[in-house]
Amino acid sequence: MNGCNRYLLDTNAVISLLAGNEGLATELASAQWIGISVITKLEFLAFSRLSEKDRCLFTSFLHRVNVIGLSETDDALHQSIIQKRRDLGLKLPDAIILATALAQDACLVTDDEGLLKIENPSVMPLPSRS
Repeated sequence: MNGCNRYLLDTNAVISLLAGNEGLATELASAQWIGISVITKLEFLAFSRLSEKDRCLFTSFLHRVNVIGLSETDDALHQSIIQKRRDLGLKLPDAIILATALAQDACLVTDDEGLLKIENPSVMPLPSRS
């Protein structure tokens, strides 16, 4: 996947990984850093049909990745989010996730069509489940 060694996973990538996407698991096995945005954490946990088993699996997953929050003092990140929202027409959560990936010098792994349309080598599609 594009020669990255740092990855930020979008919500759909986390779901795919926890559902057994072996292609993604293989790619991430050699990663130097794996993170998610606090937005991904909130989106996952707010899912209305989340089972207790899924909640436990996700909690275990959280111990293995870095959760990147939003700080009220991180003006550079705020400006990047605003710029991506305005210039790319992204939904605010997607703009936050993309800006977070770029701020962390990480490749964003996603299955989101809107994010995949962006011409940025740091945005990459989910690998196949094989």
